[in-house]
Amino acid sequence: MTSLTGGEAIVSGLVAHGVDTVFGLPGAQVYGLFDAFHQAQLKVIGARHEQACGYMAFGYARSSGRPGVFSVVPGPGVLNASAALLTAFGCNEPVLCVTGQVPTSFLGKGRGHLHEMPDQLATLRTYVKWAERIEYPGNAPTIVARAFQEMMSGRRGPASVEMPWDVFTQRADTATAQVLEPMPAPQPDPDLIKQAAALIKASKAPMIFVGSGAIEAGEEILELAEMIDAPVVAFRSGRGIVSNAHELGLTMAAAYKLWPTTDLMIAIGTRAELPASGFRWPYQPSGLKSIRIDIDPAEMRRLVVDSAIVADAKAGTADLAAAVKKAGYAKSRGRREDIREATASAQAEIQRIQPQMAYLKILREVLPANAIVTDELSQVGFASWYGFPVYQPRTFITSGYQGTLGSGFPTALGAKVANPDKPVVAITGDGGFMFGVQELATAVQFNIGVVTLVFNNNAYGNVRRDQRQHFDGRVVASDLVNPDFVKLAESFGVAASRVTAPEQFKSALEKALGHGGPVVISVEVPRDSEVSPWAFIHPPKP
Repeated sequence: MTSLTGGEAIVSGLVAHGVDTVFGLPGAQVYGLFDAFHQAQLKVIGARHEQACGYMAFGYARSSGRPGVFSVVPGPGVLNASAALLTAFGCNEPVLCVTGQVPTSFLGKGRGHLHEMPDQLATLRTYVKWAERIEYPGNAPTIVARAFQEMMSGRRGPASVEMPWDVFTQRADTATAQVLEPMPAPQPDPDLIKQAAALIKASKAPMIFVGSGAIEAGEEILELAEMIDAPVVAFRSGRGIVSNAHELGLTMAAAYKLWPTTDLMIAIGTRAELPASGFRWPYQPSGLKSIRIDIDPAEMRRLVVDSAIVADAKAGTADLAAAVKKAGYAKSRGRREDIREATASAQAEIQRIQPQMAYLKILREVLPANAIVTDELSQVGFASWYGFPVYQPRTFITSGYQGTLGSGFPTALGAKVANPDKPVVAITGDGGFMFGVQELATAVQFNIGVVTLVFNNNAYGNVRRDQRQHFDGRVVASDLVNPDFVKLAESFGVAASRVTAPEQFKSALEKALGHGGPVVISVEVPRDSEVSPWAFIHPPKP
C-alpha cells in the first residue's frame, strides 16, 4: 500500500497502462489531478477549448492504435468535449475522458454547485462505451484498469471516469496499479466458417468491404482477397487496410462499377454502409449473398446476412481463408482485368470533380506513403474519400458517420503528437477551420508541426449548394465573411502562405512540409466554383 491522493491514484493507473501524454484543459475541480500529472512528469498538451482536447485524444488513438487520454472539467467542459467522445464511439476508438464532479457532500443534491449537471454519469453513458465514478482514492487503480479493459475489449470505444472535487486531493492508502487483460474475443464458429466458405466457393464475383474493425487484419484480408480475386473496398475508416496501390485495393468509385455483377458481399469489421441497400449505394444486385465477420454480436441483427461470424476480424478472416483454401475456389477468368478496367474508368471519371481532384493529386504526389491526412467536411474533404489514394491503415482519419464540422484540425494535432516523425496534413474548409482556429496557439506552444490546408470558398459550400438546388435558389446563413487566413495564422506565430490555383500548390506544400513547425496554407477557391463530389458518394442506380 502507498499513500496517494485521488489524483495521484488515477495517474498511477494511467502510467501502468503506458500513458505518457494527456490532452487537457485544467479547472478548479481537477486541480488535484493536473498536479498529479505534473508530479508524474506526464506530458500535458493544453488546449484553448475542451472539444480540441477530445479530438486531439481521438487523433492520437486513431493514428497510433494506443488509447488517447484527455481531461476537462465537469459539466460544460464535458459537454464541450462530448462531440469528440461521440466521434470516438462511432469510430470505435479507445479514448478516455477523466473529469471531475461536484464535492462529495453535494452529490445528488441539486444545489447548483459549480459546473453541476443533473446526472453527468448517466449523460456520459449515453455516448461512451463505459463510465464510472471514483469516490475514494483506493478505488482509483481498479476503476482505471476497468476503463482500459472496456475500451480495448471487443468492439473498442471510449470510456470516462469522474471523481468528486475533494477526492482528487484526499489521501488514502492505495494498492499498486493493476492492468487487466482485454476480455477474450469470441472464437469463430467452425460450422459458420464452413458455411461462409461454401458461399464463397459458389460465388463468381465476390467483393470484400472493410472498416475500422478490420485495421489489424490487413494481411489476412489481402490473403483472402488474392485467393478469390475479390476487390477490397473501404468507405472511410477502413481505407489503407488494403493499399490503393494494390490492384485489389479499390475506392468506392471504382468498386461501384463492379457492383452490378457482384454476387457475394463479404463485410469484415464494418457497418457495410456502402452496400447496405439504400444507405449509400441505392440498390443490391439480384441474388446477392452476404457474409459478415464482426466482433460485436449486435451487428448481426442490425444488418442481417446469410452467414454471420461473430469473431475478431483477424482470427475470423484467417479461419475463413483457410477454409476457402481447403474447399477450393475456381477464380473467374478475366476477373483481375475487369477490376483493373473499373479502376481506370473510375479514375478517369472522377477527374471532373474540379478543382478538388487537382489539389488531391498533388497532395498524394508530394506526401510519402506513411503520411497522415485528416479530412474535414468540405468539398475537398468529401472528394478525398475516393479521390485520395491511401496506402496504409491509420493514415487517413475522418470523423466517421458523426461528420463533425471542425474536427479535422484538432484531430490532426493529436495525430502529430502520436507520430512526430510522420508528416501530418489537415484538409479543412474555411467554415470548419474556424471552429477550432484558436488551436493554432496550441500548435505554436507545443510546436506541433501540422500542415493545415484551409480551402476558402467563403461559404459553407455544401450547404449553400443544397440550398440553391433544392430551395429555389434561396441561401440562408451559408455565406461567410472570413478573416485573411494568412494574416490570422501569422498573428499566432504560424508560418502561412496563399495559393489561388493548383499549379501554385505543389511548391507551397513542399515548403510547408520542410518547415518543421505548424503551417497554414490558405487555398482560395471562388464561391460556387467547385463541382459537387456527391455523384460518387451517393451514386445513381444504373
